[in-house]
Amino acid sequence: MLKRLFFIVIIALCWQSVSAQHIQSPAEFLGYRAGEKFTPHYRVVEYFKYVAGVAGNVKLQQFGTTNEGRPLIAMFIASDDNIKRLEEIRQNNLRLAGMENGAIMPNQPAITWLSYNVHGNEPASSEAAMWTLFDLVDPANTATKEWLKNSVVVIDPCLNPDGRDRYTNFYNSVRGMLPDASPTSREHLEPWPGGRVNHYYFDLNRDWAWQAQKETQARVALFNQWLPQVHVDFHEQGYNNPYYFAPAAEPYHKDITQWQRDFQVTIGKNNARHFDENGWMYFTKQEFDLLYPSYGDTYPLYSGSIGMTYEQGGIGAGLAVVTRNGDTLTLAQRIAHHRTTGLSTVEIVSQNATKVVDEFKKFYDNSRQNPPGVYKTYVIKNDNNEKVNELAKMFARNGIQYGYGLTNKSITGYNYFTGATEQYTVNPNDLVVNAYQPKSVLLHVLLEPKTFIPDSATYDITAWALPYAYGLKAYGIKESYKPLASSWSVPKPQPLTNTRAYAYVSAWQSIADVRFLSALLKKKIKVRYAEMPFEAEGKKFTAGSLLITRAGNEKIDFDRVVTQTAADMGHEITPLSSGFVDKGSDIGSDDVRFIRQPRVALVTGDGINSEAMGEVWHFFEQQIGYPVSLIRYQDINRTKLNDFDVIIMPDGRYNDLSSDNLQSWIRDGGKLIAIENAVAALVDKKGFNIKKKENKKDDKADAKSKPVIKIYADRNRDAIRSSIPGAIFKLNMDNTHPLAFGFPNYYYSLKLSDDIYELLGEDDWNVGTIEKNSYVAGFAGVQSKQKLNSGLLLGVQSLGRGSVVYLVDDPLFRSFWENGKLLFSNAVFMVGQ
Repeated sequence: MLKRLFFIVIIALCWQSVSAQHIQSPAEFLGYRAGEKFTPHYRVVEYFKYVAGVAGNVKLQQFGTTNEGRPLIAMFIASDDNIKRLEEIRQNNLRLAGMENGAIMPNQPAITWLSYNVHGNEPASSEAAMWTLFDLVDPANTATKEWLKNSVVVIDPCLNPDGRDRYTNFYNSVRGMLPDASPTSREHLEPWPGGRVNHYYFDLNRDWAWQAQKETQARVALFNQWLPQVHVDFHEQGYNNPYYFAPAAEPYHKDITQWQRDFQVTIGKNNARHFDENGWMYFTKQEFDLLYPSYGDTYPLYSGSIGMTYEQGGIGAGLAVVTRNGDTLTLAQRIAHHRTTGLSTVEIVSQNATKVVDEFKKFYDNSRQNPPGVYKTYVIKNDNNEKVNELAKMFARNGIQYGYGLTNKSITGYNYFTGATEQYTVNPNDLVVNAYQPKSVLLHVLLEPKTFIPDSATYDITAWALPYAYGLKAYGIKESYKPLASSWSVPKPQPLTNTRAYAYVSAWQSIADVRFLSALLKKKIKVRYAEMPFEAEGKKFTAGSLLITRAGNEKIDFDRVVTQTAADMGHEITPLSSGFVDKGSDIGSDDVRFIRQPRVALVTGDGINSEAMGEVWHFFEQQIGYPVSLIRYQDINRTKLNDFDVIIMPDGRYNDLSSDNLQSWIRDGGKLIAIENAVAALVDKKGFNIKKKENKKDDKADAKSKPVIKIYADRNRDAIRSSIPGAIFKLNMDNTHPLAFGFPNYYYSLKLSDDIYELLGEDDWNVGTIEKNSYVAGFAGVQSKQKLNSGLLLGVQSLGRGSVVYLVDDPLFRSFWENGKLLFSNAVFMVGQ
């Protein structure tokens, strides 16, 4: 009996041991084979949690949540020995980069980071992420065990869970019993806004540096805690395209090192070897360049990684689709391709791990000792505490070191705003950034006044210098200066107690001031603004300054509510004891206007640029906390427009725009804000005075000119002569007009097209105009530069008792053009009062 019991125990222990060695594949766990279904995000998370519970060589970390509450997770996979010292490896990697102090340990494993599904309607990659994880933890996979001996692999299975579920829920709701491979089937045609974007319709792949979205903020924070040697961003492109992998297309930013270029080729050749073995089609060195700093490949490159994009054909392909060449592309094939390149990358990194780590250290050694660019110190003039604080936060999120003030107060440097070398006396609260630091490459890319563009056929915008984006005067200095202080606290306004004021005054110069106005309006506090500068209580106040008067606010505990609101927000206000000012117009004059609390509607739906619409939506809800109603464009003719005071038309295609209802509403006192192509939609519409500015042609010269013989191979180059893929231009501003309150007599605009309009008539207002030689930075085609001369980019038309605001360029572009936020706020709250 005892022998039998002993035998049973031994068998049970052996079975338990064998069972422990088996890890379910995604097919076994989910109950369907790869490519048979789209997996909801929660099931992807469940599979990663399952693996974390049964595999001994992994660690799962939740590092954030999406706007809709879905978890953001990352899985760390290593050898049994390395997984036990994962934190030690992370800290040692930061010591290699000079981000932490301490002795550097030998035999540092290379870190390969694989990011999937940043665009929600590119869903094959999250499916591939599960299979790649399985390959790395499968006890029977001897190859991956070898790779993990000198590698740590990080898998982020879905960068955009909200967008992914938007797409998969759509697809699963319209597919039949079998997938319909016909490209015209509705399962291949997503409804607006599509799954590409996140909850607020932002493209998360263009948000790495700016981190406007909470998903990006959480992810980049984790990324900068690790600084991997290699980062791959898995995407999909149009389903008629074959697979794309590195090396990337030109232009490369000049700060990308030769090693980063060369190892992209090494990785690409290894990917090609596996694809060649399977007879799969692919291409390299085309279309996807390395310039704009906020992508999932360029941001890592500027942070010392080998950053790459992998693109599988598949957007809109569903489970199966017939391509242009007559083949049927399946989800299973798309998964296999991404699975192969993911493993191929881990393989080649492992084979070169020592070199990869050595070059990573060399990148950061060089960054600290020999930073790129001619400027070794940057000084940002503190004309506005709130703007400087926002820029400092942006630097901190990106691991860029900064301080305040200089011991040597007088410096000579390049003035970004004048383009001249000038002397400047540095103040203690000026932001000072020394280039001799670990993140000097990223710093240089973000602050260089003019980005060098060796090849103008780029994939994205070509200018983004932060002094122009934030509207802060800056100086580039060729000498190295260390900041005097590592921190500087904005003096907090003293709480006002036992105050009985005639009125309170608040500045109007930044988005912090807009938030304060929003808070007051939501509390039903009546607010006014000064149309003219004035002086009172020994202080100077600019046009646009907010005035909160006791008159009209008698029904509330006036002083307590206003002062407490300011204290809660850390906002400075000045109490006035009298309406009689020292200089300028008195508080009761007609130069002080009442701000009606606007009821705002934002146009959405088919034809509207979802990303442009999302920028406005996010601005109201997340940045200033002010209510906005979303109305569909197709419903606008049956919407009760009188329920709103302001209607915002973001960029989009406004086909068949019927302007009669809009015009009646405007004439009755409404305000229409038209942005980008919404402005174009109003051209030639009766009652709207906006007109396109056309280049005048010499008819006689045209008649005599001979046909141009064009070279077919140069067709892409010829096309960009009349294009602007995002460039900076300087506008002349009438800052006496409410649309330009808070600005000097100029404004730096990020132009995304060469659209320009005729000046409005004498009854209207040309607030932001452009003249010859207004170009500042970025690529602009020769023909476009010639066209952008003597025209309107910001204007206001009076129409009955209402007004139309024309914003030809998007002031909220990707939410990183910080200075545009005040401009947009002026359009909403100031114009037409």
